[in-house]
Amino acid sequence: MTATASPETNVLAEQVVGGPRRKPAKHRMSGKTLRWQIALYALLCVLALIYIYPFLVQVATSFKTDAVAAADPISLVPQPFTWAAYERLFLRSDFPVWFANSAVVTVFVTLGRVFFNSLAGYALARLQFRGRGIVFAALVAVMAVPAVVLLIPKFLVINQLGMYDSYAGMILPLLVDAAGVFIMKNFFESIPPSVEEQARIDGASTFRIFWSVVLPMARPALITIVILSFQGSWNELSHFVISTQSPELTTLTKGVASLASGQLSQGSQFPLKLAAAAIMTIPVAVVFFVFQRRIMNASEGAVKE
Repeated sequence: MTATASPETNVLAEQVVGGPRRKPAKHRMSGKTLRWQIALYALLCVLALIYIYPFLVQVATSFKTDAVAAADPISLVPQPFTWAAYERLFLRSDFPVWFANSAVVTVFVTLGRVFFNSLAGYALARLQFRGRGIVFAALVAVMAVPAVVLLIPKFLVINQLGMYDSYAGMILPLLVDAAGVFIMKNFFESIPPSVEEQARIDGASTFRIFWSVVLPMARPALITIVILSFQGSWNELSHFVISTQSPELTTLTKGVASLASGQLSQGSQFPLKLAAAAIMTIPVAVVFFVFQRRIMNASEGAVKE
């Protein structure tokens, strides 16, 4: 006697039979996806090599002799290998003074921008005062003005205030930047005002609420300001050109620019120039790689209502 198969049994049979038939299509799709991924990674490797190769040439050339660097400037293998360029930089030049000046200015400017940018950003985001819209519009307008246009007015103000050729003239004009205030304002606006209400009910002042409640929540934005401020002040050149003239206040950017223009050496001096440039990139690279995972993420400042 034969049994009649139920609809459920037929469905199960079709699934069992159809299962192995769909595997080849799945394998074909996986193979196609794998080929696209390989092509994409190959393209990314080529692009990365294009961007990294000049830096590798810079580092390799800094360990060459002047004759080898002039004869074969793009080779990645220094033959012979020598530390002569670095020895000259640190032992027979003002490079240590340049480095120290840049370090002092960068530390003070970075700390100042973190504090004043966050303070101004909080005022524009939370405080209600007459003319707040005008102040914000002026802030955006300043961001649209090219920095080179402000060099002569900046020089006149620094000279009039008696800060020319001093650390004050190098540091004070850089303590606040419009882009940093803009970033902090937008971040503070992403934090719901309800997180401040309890502290205000307990009698905390506006600055206390800013310092103890809101600022700790703005860590991602602060990390962003630290990176941008460090990089900007370390690589600043035009401001130091119009604010100083003494050799004792020369920064790395001015010193390396003088090396590149040939004012401090005879001949090409490629190893000397590229050694100075290579050392100059190390602090910025270290700061970026240390803080890159904590760079601005607005979602960290959000809380549930």
